[in-house]
Formats: sequence, C-alpha cells, structure tokens
Amino acid sequence: MDREPIAAVKDKAHWLTERVEAALESGEIDEAEWHRQVAEVITPAYLAADTPWGQSGKMGDEDGWNYARSLICDAIDGDGSFLDVGCANGFLMECMKRWAVERGLRVQPYGLDISPELVELARERLPNWAGRIYTGNVMTWRAAQRFDFVRTGLEYAPSRRRRDLARRILDDLVAEGGRLIVGTYHGEGVGPDSLEREMESWGFAVAGHTSRPHRDDRLVYRVLWIDA
Repeated sequence: MDREPIAAVKDKAHWLTERVEAALESGEIDEAEWHRQVAEVITPAYLAADTPWGQSGKMGDEDGWNYARSLICDAIDGDGSFLDVGCANGFLMECMKRWAVERGLRVQPYGLDISPELVELARERLPNWAGRIYTGNVMTWRAAQRFDFVRTGLEYAPSRRRRDLARRILDDLVAEGGRLIVGTYHGEGVGPDSLEREMESWGFAVAGHTSRPHRDDRLVYRVLWIDA
C-alpha cells in the first residue's frame, strides 16, 4: 500500500506553503501578501472547526491534542509568563496553564495572532484574559513587556525570514534568562533533526529538545528551545 507523502504528513497545508513560497521567491508577491494569503486560508478553516483544538489547527480528538501538544510543557523549567505566538482561539494558553499546574508550576499565559478574527474568538472564549491577547505580526509587533517563555512555530514566516523570526523574538520579546520554544513540529528521528541543525547553522545554541512518537513511524513530534 502506498503511504501518504511525508510532506503531506508533516504539513497538511503544504500545498499552500509551496504556492506562496514560490510566489514570494519569484517576486509575484511581497511578504505582506504572503501573510495575507496564508491567513486567508487558515483563518476560515480554524473558525469553521467545531472543537477548541480544531480552532487551534489540530484535527482529531482531545486526547490527540493533549498527546501532540503537551510536550511543549517539557520546555517550561519554572514559573513565569508564557506568550503563545499564533495563539488562534487561545486553547493552548488554557492548556499550558493546566499542564504547568500538573507539574507544580505556574505560568501566566498571553497570546498573539496575526488574524483579528481569531483574536476576537480567543477574547470571547477567555474574557478574563482578553487584555492579554493581542493582534499583530510577530515580526513587527511591539510588546509592552518581555516574557519568560515565548512559543512559536517557524512556519509563521516565509522560509527566508525564519532565522530573522527567531532572532527577533529572542532580541525583543524574551526576557533576560528566558527561553524561546519552537514547536510542536514534525521532526524525523530522535537525535538532532534538520530544523535543529539548521538553527544551529544560523548561530543559535539549541539548549534542549524533547520528542514523542508520531502515528507515522517516519516522524516524531518535537519541541526545541533556545535560552536567551
């Protein structure tokens, strides 16, 4: 039986990623249009989902969400503020607070998303945290404070700007002694993977990583982190 191409397992929206990356590299669109076209597809798909995890981009059931995302908490090594870049409907913010408590830790969650519609949904779902959920592009957003832990996905920027994304977060958003957390993403194998090696080639020192088996035995769920 033919297996699903690994690119499709890693990224269900790989067709979108490939299209906008090609258009950007050819000069057909600029970076602002890259972000607009990605949001044009992602936002309605998230809003149409009928579960909190679906509105945060994860198909399946809640157990699958917890399994795939809770390893982010492995990167939390103390109490502090936690910013989720690409927070969507805020479900990860909620879960991080709960997962941290289960480990004897306390985090204060904050959220940032480029989509005004998803930010509105997050604020409606989490009215007590509405003042902590912001609309903006992480590449240009000016925060009123720094955060002990900042989680992001590097896919939130065009490929050619991903080093700049990590650098920008470390320089402007992570507090002194804080940590940039990347993931969850789909990695290959249990040792240093291609993303980890790429980030090290950019001059970042990866301080740690964690992984968990994926349903596809070619992949693992991974999180890595870089200390400020």
